[in-house]
Amino acid sequence: MVSLPEDYLKQMRALLQEEYETFIHTYEEAPTRSLRVNTLKLSPAQLAERVAFHLQPIPWCREAFYYDHEQDRPGKHVYHAAGLYYIQDASAMSPAEALAPQPGETILDLCAAPGGKTTQIAAKMQGQGLLVANEIDGKRIKALVENLERCGVTNAVVLNENPLRLTHRFAGFFDRILIDAPCSGEGMFRKDKDARERWSVRATKKCADLQLEIVSAAAPMLKPGGRLVYSTCTFNPQENEQLLVRFLTKHPEFRLVPVPQAEHYQPGRPDWTTSADPELSKAARLWPHHLRGEGHFVAVLEKDPDAEESKQRPGKFPPVHAQAKKLWQQFAAETFREPDHIQGQLTLYGEHLYLVPDELPSLKGLKVERPGRYLGQVKKSHFAPSHALALSVWPDQVTQTVNFNADDPNLLLYLQGEALPVSRKKGWTLVSVDGFGLGWGKVSGGLLKNHYPKWLRWDKY
Repeated sequence: MVSLPEDYLKQMRALLQEEYETFIHTYEEAPTRSLRVNTLKLSPAQLAERVAFHLQPIPWCREAFYYDHEQDRPGKHVYHAAGLYYIQDASAMSPAEALAPQPGETILDLCAAPGGKTTQIAAKMQGQGLLVANEIDGKRIKALVENLERCGVTNAVVLNENPLRLTHRFAGFFDRILIDAPCSGEGMFRKDKDARERWSVRATKKCADLQLEIVSAAAPMLKPGGRLVYSTCTFNPQENEQLLVRFLTKHPEFRLVPVPQAEHYQPGRPDWTTSADPELSKAARLWPHHLRGEGHFVAVLEKDPDAEESKQRPGKFPPVHAQAKKLWQQFAAETFREPDHIQGQLTLYGEHLYLVPDELPSLKGLKVERPGRYLGQVKKSHFAPSHALALSVWPDQVTQTVNFNADDPNLLLYLQGEALPVSRKKGWTLVSVDGFGLGWGKVSGGLLKNHYPKWLRWDKY
């Protein structure tokens, strides 16, 4: 059994009472492992046909499965590098399921890193609409960007801001908002030693104050009639039901509605709050002694349709000079079967070329990690496509590809950064695995020169 803080044990004993012993025994069990199929690239049935993983369905997420960690290592399979699935705790899939994103909507994931829930939202949007992913932590945001790009997400904007700085810029802009708030992490103690060591009663109170600040900053950004999902990975009532009491007292324009997948979870606990409001039972708690997963809390809030409405105008972005346009168009003409299949507003940030969503408000003055779909880098005499572009196009969209089977030894050499002999014409070539984009190579003199990113290359030993 893992070592747990004594004050935490006292807290859980007082809360759970007769359930405490059953709950505490879960710390003697190994955490379950799970993955979610990236439906931007294939269906769950198609993945099941391609892999020999021992998969079992997760009841509250039809695209997701438990796998056997003793027998399978999906994180080390090339399909993971190609973004066919995302390894994610089963309970952590519950907030995005409750959000129920729809194609064509404007959606905000306010505390997005490392990107599990963001990529889950993106898959449900199917490339239609606008997804804004914000992360205040400058280090964690790198993982967010990498995961969005690996999963082939093309309609996301990534910001690196304090939520308070977004409130007015995006007033009344979003159809749906997800806040998976930073928390004390009690629900992850079984698998996260650092969370156990950081925990204290004082820390949980500080978390609750920060959470209230974040959700209050988000409230004005939601359209009237919109949906806001608040979630944490902690059991602590101060950060869950009591946080809702504090928020709803200040924001009467919001009301709690039942979590759509509630039959799989336990209800919220009004009796653990100062108000004992029975409406709090509409929230959901995910307990490891009631389901296969770690601890989580989910609440769905809806904004009054008659609340005051704000509208934002589309923003203006740094222009693209004539030489940059020429180099991009030249690359597109040489690389794509239909050169104009990537259409829309282009912008340059330094040498980096992006496709910007039409409806996006101005980002001037904000810390921007990605203003849209990253296409590549404009050099003095040529255009170098991004790794993100390779992971978001299909082999039948490009003029030249080299496709490997997943078990081809040459594929491993490519992933290790080696150049390979090929009989292809000179130029940029999409490297794919079983028909899924994986990276770029550039053919010259009968060799496929390797452009797989150095920081992603596989170990040679």
